[in-house]
Amino acid sequence: MQIWVDADACPKMVKEILFRAAERVRLPVTLVANRPLQTPKSRYIRSLVVTAGFDVADETIVEQLLPGDLVITADIPLAALVIDKGGHALNPRGELYSEDSIRERLAMRNLMDELRGSGIDTGGPAPFSQQDRKAFANQLDRFLANRLS
Repeated sequence: MQIWVDADACPKMVKEILFRAAERVRLPVTLVANRPLQTPKSRYIRSLVVTAGFDVADETIVEQLLPGDLVITADIPLAALVIDKGGHALNPRGELYSEDSIRERLAMRNLMDELRGSGIDTGGPAPFSQQDRKAFANQLDRFLANRLS
C-alpha cells in the first residue's frame, strides 16, 4: 500500500501529518504537484512534479495507483476515479469516501457547478480549521490501523 497526495491544494497541516505517519508506519507517501514541493528527507516521502495542465496531477495519480492505495484529495472527480480503480480516497477534512458517498458528492458538485454557471453565488468551502486537522489525523490513524494490522 502507498499513499498518494493531490498536493497542489493540500493544506500544509495535512502534509505534516502525512510526513509523520509515513515515518511512523514506514509507508511510502508520494506528493504529486505541478511545482516543486519541500519535503523532509526520508526514504518514505517523495515529491513527483508533473507538467502544468488541467488534471495532469490527477491523471498521474490514477495511472500509478494500485488497488488498496490511499489518495488524499478534496477533488471529487479524482476521488471517484480512485474508488472505481479499487483505491481509497480521504478528504483533507477527514471524510473517507465510499462508493455511495462519492456518488452523492459528485451529484452535489455537478449541481453547484450548474448553479455557478448560471450566475448564482454558491460560496466556497470554510477555511481549514484545527477541527478539520484533527478529523483528518483521526481518520488517517483509523484507516492505517485497519489496513496495516
